[in-house]
Amino acid sequence: MAVRKPTALLIAAATFAAVPVLGLTGAATAETPTATSTDTGSSTGTSTGFAAQTQRAGLTAAQADRLQAQVDAYVAELGGRQVSANKILVPGGSMVVRAPGQAYARDLADRSKAPIKPVCDYGHLCGWANGAGGNGNGFDYYYCGYYQLPNLVGNGTWGNNQTPGTVGRFYNKDGSERWNTGPAYSSGTANWTPVWYARPC
Repeated sequence: MAVRKPTALLIAAATFAAVPVLGLTGAATAETPTATSTDTGSSTGTSTGFAAQTQRAGLTAAQADRLQAQVDAYVAELGGRQVSANKILVPGGSMVVRAPGQAYARDLADRSKAPIKPVCDYGHLCGWANGAGGNGNGFDYYYCGYYQLPNLVGNGTWGNNQTPGTVGRFYNKDGSERWNTGPAYSSGTANWTPVWYARPC
């Protein structure tokens, strides 16, 4: 799997941002973010725990290996830390890599989540590529900032559930604004392939 958005382009695009690239510049809301540094996705937080998650999800060893290779590539490209078999805490929020067989990306560590369309928590700006015709990955940002998106490909949806009136913005490769969400709460559909960056609040 090749990540299509090199870090060097993120640095170049920083000239279009009013805040530091990948910097945490404040919360989008006073609520506590759902992804914390203590999330491990397993009782041990080790690759053994991640393997148990992929087994519970019904993945074969080959599928689990492909999923781990994708996660490793995103960690190398975007920074952050793997906290479950398919979830990465990244600057500003988190991303989830769609596992084989999922219609939408969902955290394999959370046994309570049914494989249905995800929900964007209050205070967050989220987006998902569809599993059919796209790569199915998703993002969830909580902190204000300017962030490189996790290589979303294909059509999908977005949700702006930040504090009322807050606008989320999405940008092209060159840093120009592609569209904005309008004031929260709002949601809609998108072609994610040409979108490279996001700015919550």
